[in-house]
This record gives sequence, C-alpha cells and structure tokens, in this order.
Amino acid sequence: MNYWLFKTEPDVFGIDDLAQAPEQTARWDEIRNFQARNYLRDEIHAGDRVLIYHSSCRQVGIAGIAEVVGESYPDPGQFDPANALFDARSSADAPRWFCVDVRLRRRFARIVPLKTLKQIPELVDMVLLRQGRLSVQPVRPEEWRLIETLENGS
Repeated sequence: MNYWLFKTEPDVFGIDDLAQAPEQTARWDEIRNFQARNYLRDEIHAGDRVLIYHSSCRQVGIAGIAEVVGESYPDPGQFDPANALFDARSSADAPRWFCVDVRLRRRFARIVPLKTLKQIPELVDMVLLRQGRLSVQPVRPEEWRLIETLENGS
C-alpha cells in the first residue's frame, strides 16, 4: 500500500461532495499535469490511501482520508469535445490522461491546516511543502503516520 495526497478545491469538489456521492465513492479526474498523470497511471493502485487536501479556499489543509478502490483508467473527459478538458491528441488507443475512483474512509473532525504542517520539522521534506502546486503527490509512510496524529489536535 502506498500513500498519496490529492489536492482539490472544495468549491469544485471537496470532501463533503465525496461524502454525499453514491457509496461515498467518486472518480478523481480532470488531472492535467504530466507528473500527476504519471502517478495516477503508473503508481497509484487499489488499496492505496489518500489524504484529501483542500486548497484555494478559506481553510486550506487536510480534510480527511480516502482509499483508491480500483486501478487507473482513461479519464473520459479527454475524449468528449463538449468537455472543457477535451484533448484532441488523445485517443482510445493512446489516452493521455488517467483517473482513479476513490472512496471516503473518514472526514477529519477538523481540517489539519497547512500552517500546522509547515511548523513540523519532520514534514520539511514533504512534497506538499516543497512542490506545493502538484495535485497528486506521494506521501511517505512516516509523514502519513504523523499527520494522522494531528487529526484531533490541530
């Protein structure tokens, strides 16, 4: 099992939306960054755990935990000319963009703020704090364990 952080803007799709989805499961799609795509396509697998991170909002931080429930597959939006993220260079035989389905495991009682994460010396090398704009990023097991301890104390 691997650990990941998926960034989302809660006014577009956040942890509350995931909680209200059928079976609390939804497609994590519309990723259009090649490094994030490579993680989705090549390294993220069923059973992996995901920190759901809210960005571009009033309460920036980690909102909860999800689980990847299947292997990656081509993002359907890339094939739809009516979709804002249509990619004419993509084809069913050679898709460029991938997605995964995730299921909510739990919402945190309160957001673990980015400000808190930045104050913890053991997290100084976390991808989130070094390469903040990446929408899909790995989390080391020791970082994951530390963040879980912050859930109720942030």
